[in-house]
Amino acid sequence: MQHKATLEDTLSLMRDLRRRCEWDAVQTHESLRPYLIEEAHELDDALRTLDRSKIREELGDVLLQVLFHSVIAEETGEFDAGDVAAGLIAKMKQRHPHLYGDGQRVPWEKLKARQRSALDEHLPAGLPSLHRAHRLQDRAAGVGFDWDDVHGPAAKVDEETREVRALLRDGEPRGAKHEELEAELGDLLFAVVNLCRKAGVHPALALDKANAKFVRRFAAMEGLARQRGIDVSTAGLAALDKLWDEVKASESNSRLTS
Repeated sequence: MQHKATLEDTLSLMRDLRRRCEWDAVQTHESLRPYLIEEAHELDDALRTLDRSKIREELGDVLLQVLFHSVIAEETGEFDAGDVAAGLIAKMKQRHPHLYGDGQRVPWEKLKARQRSALDEHLPAGLPSLHRAHRLQDRAAGVGFDWDDVHGPAAKVDEETREVRALLRDGEPRGAKHEELEAELGDLLFAVVNLCRKAGVHPALALDKANAKFVRRFAAMEGLARQRGIDVSTAGLAALDKLWDEVKASESNSRLTS
C-alpha cells in the first residue's frame, strides 16, 4: 500500500528546506506576506471554478505558507506547529460548547459579545469591503441587532435608493453634495449586503457571478456586432441595447431547451 504523506512529513520537509535551500532559508514572516495573499486568491479561483485537481494543488500551496510561518516561529522560539494546532483545537471547542462540554448551543458572535463588544475583534485591514460589511452585520446579528426576515432589509434598500435618487434629481452632484452622494451610495451598498446576508446569499459570491455573466454577455454582444459589421465603439447605446437583449433572449432559450 502506498504511503500516505502526513502533516509531520510536510513539517520535516519544510525544516529541511530551511536548512538547505538558499531562498527558503532567508524568508521571514514579513517577506512571505505577499505569497500568502497570492496563494489564497489562487485557491479562491480554483474553488470558484470547482476544479478538483486545482483545489487540491492550491490547498497544498496554502498549507505550505502555514508550515513556513510555523517553522520560522519554531526557529525563533515564538511557537511551533503544535502550538498552532492546540490553539485551533481550543478555539473550535470553545465555539462548540454543546459538542465538547455540557454547555448549550450559542451563536459564536454571541459568545464573543459576552466578553467584549461584538465589533471589537479585529477584522483584517485588507478584507474586501463586501465581505467586511457582511462580517460586521453577522457580528451585530449575533447579539440580536438584526431584522426578523428579508422584508426589513428589502424595505431599507428601497429607502436608501429613494435617498440616492433625490440627490441625483438635479444632475450629477458637485462638491459637498458629491460627498453626500458618496455617503448615501455607501448606505445603499451596505443595505444591499444586509439583504443578501438575510436571504442567505453571500454578496461577494453573488457579485462574482454577476461579473462573470456580464463578461460572457458582453463578449457575445461583441461577437454579434462583428457578424453584422457593427462597430461597437460608434454604434450608440440604442443599437448595443438591442444586441444585448438578443444575447439575453438567446441565453433564456438555451436554458429552456437544455
